[in-house]
Amino acid sequence: MKALVILFAIGAFAGFISTLSLGFPGSFLDVMWRLNPRAREGFDRIGSWSIPLMATVCLSCVLTTIGLWRGRQWGYWLALIMLVLNLAGSLINLITGSEPRAIIGIPIVLIILAYLLNQRTKEYFV
Repeated sequence: MKALVILFAIGAFAGFISTLSLGFPGSFLDVMWRLNPRAREGFDRIGSWSIPLMATVCLSCVLTTIGLWRGRQWGYWLALIMLVLNLAGSLINLITGSEPRAIIGIPIVLIILAYLLNQRTKEYFV
């Protein structure tokens, strides 16, 4: 469970940095887009909606991190929802060909979902 908490905490941090970078274009944070320039292009196509979108992702990751850490059932459900949305996005990216590297994340998300759907894991969240 700690690894999952760390995963969502990293997601929250990445979402926060992305939100800041989108909100302050041309700042020193723009260096981060070298890791995934296609993502930046996608956010540019979305326009001003990209900032609230990434802020929502960041907040969702923060809440999921807190809920998982505390063993709350709402954290469990948020994690499931976030992972299913991530899986759907990866599948869409793979099928449309917009991000062929999305195939790497699909088995990882499936393994995490299998872990969360395991009866023993479910019993942790009471």
